Amino acid sequence: MRILLFLLDILFFILVGAALLRAWMNHLRVPMQPQPGYFAMAVTDWLVQPLRRVLPAAIGKGRIDGASLVAAVLLAALHAAVWLLIATGGEWSGAAWVPLALRFLLRTLLQGLMLLLIVYAVLSWVNPRAPAMGLVDRLCGPIVAPVRRVVPLVGGIDLSVLIVIVLLQIGLMLLG
Repeated sequence: MRILLFLLDILFFILVGAALLRAWMNHLRVPMQPQPGYFAMAVTDWLVQPLRRVLPAAIGKGRIDGASLVAAVLLAALHAAVWLLIATGGEWSGAAWVPLALRFLLRTLLQGLMLLLIVYAVLSWVNPRAPAMGLVDRLCGPIVAPVRRVVPLVGGIDLSVLIVIVLLQIGLMLLG
């Protein structure tokens, strides 16, 4: 049963993470043509496109991709419901899925940001002129910028990414 729950977590991490990434890329007005945009669209189009037709325009108004965010929430809720059904052997009832869904959504957000920041850190050290660096920098820049303004360079090294990763890890520990 643990293997099944593990595989369920991975599947929904990819789905929820892709929906959140799609919303973030749309918020930043990053073109979806390069990777990971193609991947995020391919994995989430089946849910986001129908939601765009159904949801009122006010939800997706401005720079917020409401359909992608609603898709992430719905997928997290589905994950929680399926996880509880499997874990309890079908005997689950009630609203226990709500905190589980919110926790999974937050965990996916924090882990996804951490993964993105690790890619950013590795690329900046190994190959800062890589073609993907521009995209990763646009995605991570707004997350790292507030810390970068406060923390000075130490010996010419920018520690802001490391500090944000540590803060995200603390957030994950607080989630349990």
